[in-house]
Order: sequence, then C-alpha cells, then structure tokens
Amino acid sequence: MNNKLFSLISGKSSIRVRMFWSFILSLIIAMNVSSVVNESLLNHLLAASRFPFLSIILYAVLSSVSFIVLFILSFSLMTRRIVQYLLRLAEGLDIIARGNLHYRVPLSRKDELGRVAENINAMAEKLERQIEKERQIEKSKMDLITGVSHDLRTPLTSIIGYLELLQNKVYHNEQDQERFVNNIYNKAMQLKNLIDDLFEYTRLTTNDAKLETGQFDIRELLTQILAEFQPFAKEFEITVETFLAFKAMPIPMDPGKIRRAIDNLLMNALKFSVKPGIVRVSLDARSSFVVIKIENEGTPISKEQEKLLFERFYKADHSRAAQAIQIGSGLGLSIAKNIVERHGGTLSLIHSSGHYTFIIELPLTAAAHDDEN
Repeated sequence: MNNKLFSLISGKSSIRVRMFWSFILSLIIAMNVSSVVNESLLNHLLAASRFPFLSIILYAVLSSVSFIVLFILSFSLMTRRIVQYLLRLAEGLDIIARGNLHYRVPLSRKDELGRVAENINAMAEKLERQIEKERQIEKSKMDLITGVSHDLRTPLTSIIGYLELLQNKVYHNEQDQERFVNNIYNKAMQLKNLIDDLFEYTRLTTNDAKLETGQFDIRELLTQILAEFQPFAKEFEITVETFLAFKAMPIPMDPGKIRRAIDNLLMNALKFSVKPGIVRVSLDARSSFVVIKIENEGTPISKEQEKLLFERFYKADHSRAAQAIQIGSGLGLSIAKNIVERHGGTLSLIHSSGHYTFIIELPLTAAAHDDEN
C-alpha cells in the first residue's frame, strides 16, 4: 500500500502527476534563480544609469525573459525522458506500420506511456498472429486442393487404365476379365470412400453438420462396433482383446458420429498393426468423463510424424499397412479428432517404440459449448 502511494505521489505510475511535479519544480527553480540574477542586474542598472525609470522598465523586461527561459530549460530537462520515450513510441509505431510485426516497443515505464507501449506490443502480436493464421488458412486450402487432386487422380488413372484394357479386350480369359472388373470396383470404392471422407471432413470443419445428441450408452455402442469389427480383423490375423466396464455408461453423444470416430481408429489400428497381432480396446469411467483406449503394436515413427498423424491427408509409410487393405484418404484420424472435439472431448496419442495408444475422452455431461441441437 505504501509503495503504491509513494509511486503515485512521485509520479512513477502516473504521467500526469509527473508533469505536475515537473511544472511546480520548474517554477520554483526559475523563480529562485531569476530572483538572484535579477537582483544583481537591478543594482547594476541603477548604478550605471542616469534614468532610473528606464532602468526599472528594462529590468522588468529582462527579468521576465530570464524567468521564461529558466522555466523552459528546467521543464525541458525534467520532461526529456518522457519526450524521448514518446519519440521511441512513434518510431516503433512507424516500424510496425511498415510491416515489421516482429518489432516490440521497449517497456521501461509503469505509467500511462508504459501502458500505451504494452497496447502497441499487444496490437503488433495480435496482427502477427492474425496474419500467420491467414497464411496457414491459405496454405491449408492449397494443401487441401493438392491432396484431393492427388488422391482422386491415382485411383482414377487406374480405373481408366483397366477400362482401356477391357475396351481393347486385352485379356486372355474370363478370369483376367473378372480380375480387371474387380480392380475397377475396388478403385471406384476407394474413390467413393475418399469423397465421403472429404465431404464429412468439410461438413465438420465448417459446422454444417449438427450433432444429433442424446443420452446413449457408450458401452453398448462400443460392444456393437467391436462385434462387427472382430470377424473382419480375424481375416487379417488380428486378435481383438476387450476390457469393457460392466455397467452401462450413458453419455450425451451423437451415436452415428462417435461410431464413425471409433471405426476410423479401429481401421487405423488394423492397417498399421504387425501381423499377426493384437488390438486392445478398453472402456473405463472417471469422475467426469469416460475413457476409450485403442492400442496396437506397429512400426515405430518419429516425433515429427507423431505431430502430423492428426493432420488431414497425412499418411504414414504405406509399407506398414496390410497389402490387402486399401490405404485410406488420410482424413480418418483428422475426422475422428474433429468429431470427438465437437463432443467436448479430446483425442490424443501416446507412442513408445511402436506401441500406439489412442485415447478418447468424452464428458459424462453435456458441455456448455456443445452445438445447439
């Protein structure tokens, strides 16, 4: 309290108080110094002049001038730091206005000018973040166009190639013809899945897809998903181990969207697990959320690759995937993360030496920021 009072009285935290004290002290200095100078000047004029009246007039003029000059000099000296800081603020604003948003005005005062400097720096930082965000958005648009173009062109080129073979009847028997047709069908389904994923991702990121939430049992939903997934996993020598809580776990969710998110994670585990291998799925309840874990063993990846796994169109090394399973669009994990976050939850990855654990956390109660339904 005493420190704040002293700072206020001394003018350290208020430029108005500082200017007031500078004005008062300049007056005192000018009056005292000019009175000493003027007194000796008056005695000299009276002794040297034959016209006392004119000497008095000259004394009044010279004393006024000396007072004004002394006051201006004293006030200028006492406020020079304020003026210098104002010039530095003006220079900083000019640098920022020319486009150097990395520049920051030095913060050396705690008064109003210090707060102005803080606001200038905050403005520059905000502009820098906004411009960087716009650059990222533009880059994302270009990445989206590039990714879609590449992923559409690859299966489309294969379809055209097989159709040309069929059109020119470049096959030896019906088995070759059937194989060509099956390849065309698989590539067409790959195209369809890509377009479906892209459409779903676009709807989720633009908030066009409203969640149809209600109280649903996440344990029952997960049990249904795993029952459908296990036969498919068995074909690729993957054993599914489940560790589900015994009691029902009703949570606010859109069951269709959550099913999509869990399906994407299971298919990702299936594609990139060592064969034969094990995929472990667990469900547990905490104090305010439920936790779903999907674990599998695969080829280790780098820290840089970990950071990119949830990025759209990012695909891991295709050699890690089962050859019989079509490589996806690169949108599966991004869609899953978006769905979980739209439910007020989180999707994260823990990776250590090829052991992958994807963790979904969903709130037991509806979050305040949930979509209006």
